[in-house]
Amino acid sequence: MALRNLRVDGDSLLRKKSKPVTDITKGVMILLDDMVDTMKHSSGAGLAAPQVGILKRAVVIEHEGTVYEMINPEITDMDGTQRSQEACLSIPGMVGDVERPNKLVVTYTDRKGDEHTMPAEERLAIIVAHEVDHLDGILYKDRATVFRHRKPSDDEEE
Repeated sequence: MALRNLRVDGDSLLRKKSKPVTDITKGVMILLDDMVDTMKHSSGAGLAAPQVGILKRAVVIEHEGTVYEMINPEITDMDGTQRSQEACLSIPGMVGDVERPNKLVVTYTDRKGDEHTMPAEERLAIIVAHEVDHLDGILYKDRATVFRHRKPSDDEEE
């Protein structure tokens, strides 16, 4: 396992649509491992493959002590809305107010090839929506109504 370099805003790769993972190879498993290490090292709540330079539909999320590795995640249902203050490892030093679904359902495949349908609400719904946006070349600042420099007191989602 290794730390990967993070791509930052202005890198054109972050604006490209990711391609589906067709086979779960050793390379995909190494990518997931490296993404988890990179996310934890950077104190993030989630990380998408494009953020480390790989245009594959894969994200990792850590929420309440559980790490989720999602291959080809798709949001299949959304309900309600919530406003949150978000940040992103690819946009250092900034935060933005973003409206996200309060509840959603995401389907994905895990590293073993097993398919999952998972409901997510509140903070987890924010993180899932944020990371899936990355797979479509969307950054949270595109959805933000307020976008500003981060203050030390900001309580944000990354």
